This record gives sequence, structure tokens and C-alpha cells, in this order.
Amino acid sequence: MATVSFDKATRIYPGSDKPAVDGLDIEIADGEFLVLVGPSGCGKSTSLRMLAGLEDVNGGAIRIGDRDVTHLPPKDRDIAMVFQNYALYPHMTVADNMGFALKIAGVPKAEIRQKVEEAAKILDLTQYLDRKPKALSGGQRQRVAMGRAIVREPQVFLMDEPLSNLDAKLRVSTRTQIASLQRRLGITTVYVTHDQVEAMTMGDRVAVLKDGLLQQVDTPRNMYDKPANLFVAGFIGSPAMNLVEVPITDGGVKFGNSVVPVSRDALQAATDKGDRTVTVGVRPEHFDVVELNGGASASLTKDSEEAPAGLAVSVNVVEETGADGYIYGTVEVGGETKDLVVRVSSRSVPEKGATVHVVPRPGETHVFSTSTGERLSDR
Repeated sequence: MATVSFDKATRIYPGSDKPAVDGLDIEIADGEFLVLVGPSGCGKSTSLRMLAGLEDVNGGAIRIGDRDVTHLPPKDRDIAMVFQNYALYPHMTVADNMGFALKIAGVPKAEIRQKVEEAAKILDLTQYLDRKPKALSGGQRQRVAMGRAIVREPQVFLMDEPLSNLDAKLRVSTRTQIASLQRRLGITTVYVTHDQVEAMTMGDRVAVLKDGLLQQVDTPRNMYDKPANLFVAGFIGSPAMNLVEVPITDGGVKFGNSVVPVSRDALQAATDKGDRTVTVGVRPEHFDVVELNGGASASLTKDSEEAPAGLAVSVNVVEETGADGYIYGTVEVGGETKDLVVRVSSRSVPEKGATVHVVPRPGETHVFSTSTGERLSDR
């Protein structure tokens, strides 16, 4: 097994002035499962292809273990790649597909058969070894592609959106199988996806890219709890974090008809930048719905003559998943209409067209600079 290092690795495509990958710096530990995630065109697949040797590196270096592989051809890097389109030979059986790379390398037939059978047992493919790819489902074909990588016993697995061709239910079960398999084999793995749910559920660490630049690399939990900037905050989480620009006031920020206390250091940092507003992030599950009929949250409301506390959300769409309910609504903030998503109890879901009042839960707000987008709060 081996570590992987991107040392300010840069890729600029011919005819372009802007790097597709700009000074990528990541250290991947031996046996780690790292997920590269981001929107289309962010540079994640280019980064993987640079590691595989399929793209030139115009600046910086890439290392696998203690070897500088920056300019080595793919065959000399000891990596195995799994693509989204499986790339199986249609005229070969499953066994022949899995063992083809070993056959080309001159490995004896008996050894090839042994390794193929061992991999097939791990992947639950034993009964399909004599079938052709066309007789398999999409999930089975992807497992064959995984098996072809496993039998080579590489130092590093590279996976480029391997689940994107599968239906939603199969994606969930297959991602669990891949994560479990990687932990069992202990092979360093770099996995590319545009699906942040995949990233959060599979990776030991997640690296978020945007426009070729690394935004943050951290464990899924830390990234969810402490996104480094507005882009990561809006990208990680499903549904995404609500981001609302609000004015700074004494003791906190003005959130509708309430003052929400936030870190003094965050407000001071914003003031030092000359900002009169900050962008507050609140995840859908971190809102409290204010009861207007003397219910459990009535203490959050103001006097009866005054407007209710918090933000008034006009409910446009209600989604019930069984375990939870989600309100998709609009709010008026600073004279502008903003979209807001709130998770509510599945037992008390408001009607479409209703108005509910919400306030962020204390200690569950994220504060970002409106001008730079960087995180200001410790929380």
C-alpha cells in the first residue's frame, strides 16, 4: 500500500489561460479513502487523471509512496482505475475480463484463476464467472470492474464516478459495498463524485473543489459542522444549508423580528472588514418553529401586540419522507425574497400556503463574511 501526495499539482489545458486544477495540495494517508467532490467542471476528474498519468502535470508534483510519478506513464504507477462506464470487453466472460490485465502481464493461468476466484468470492460474483457482460445488471457489471481492479493488487485504487450509471436504490447498496470492501482490503483509494451524499457517506475525508481550487479537505463530520466558506456551506448537506444575509446589530444579528446571538469574535471580524452585514447559515434541522397558540415554543414570541418572533416563512411545498417533513418556503429579508428550507416533525407538518415563524436554534448558526465568503464563527 502507499500514501499519495499532490504537491501544488497544476494542469492547464492547451489554449486556456486558466488552470483546470490550480496548485492542488493534498496528503492522502496509506489506506485512506479520500473523496474528491464538487460541481461539474471543478477539476475533480482532471485531478484523478493527473494521478493516473492520463493528463500532463504542468506544475508541481505527484507522489505515490516515496516515488515521484509526475512524469511516469500510467503502466508504471501501480494504480488500478474503475470508470463510470465499466469499460468491460463484451466478447469476454466475467472471469476473462477480471483476469485480462494479469494475462497481458504474463501471469500463469493457474494463478490468474486463483486470484479471479478470490475476488469473485469477495464481490459475490462466483456464479457469474462464465457469463458475458450483456447478461449482467448494471450493479453486477460495476462489481466486475471492481474485481478487475482488485486482482491486480495495486497500491492505489482510482474511481471516477463509478455509481453514476446505476439507479438510485442500487447506488445506495453499491456505495456501501465499495466502502466496506475498501476498508477490508486497506488499499489507498481516491474516489471522484459530484454527489455530496456519496462523498459524506463513503469517505474517511472529503476534498471539495471549485473552479480548480481546493476549498476544504476534512472529515465528513467536521466539514458538515464547520464549512470553511460559503461555497462549502452551500454544497455540503442535503437539503443544503440556508444562507441568509442579515444586518449586524447589538448583541448579534437581526433575524426577522428577533436578535440572534452569535460569536462576538465573528461580528468583530466582520466589522474589521468594513461589513455591515454578515451571511448567517442555518441547516434545515436547526430551526425551531415558533408556536403562535401558546405551544411549546411560545416563549420565543414577542408581546401579543407585536409581530411574532423570527422569520415568517410562506410555505410553498411540503415534502414528507416518513421520518421527517421538509418545508420549502420563502421569506422576506431586507426587502428581498429568499428561499428557505426547514425540517419539521413528520407528525406536525403545516399545510401548503400556511405561514410559520422560525428562529435558529442557539449555538447552531454559522457566520460567514458577506464580502469574502470566509467562515467567521468558531462553531
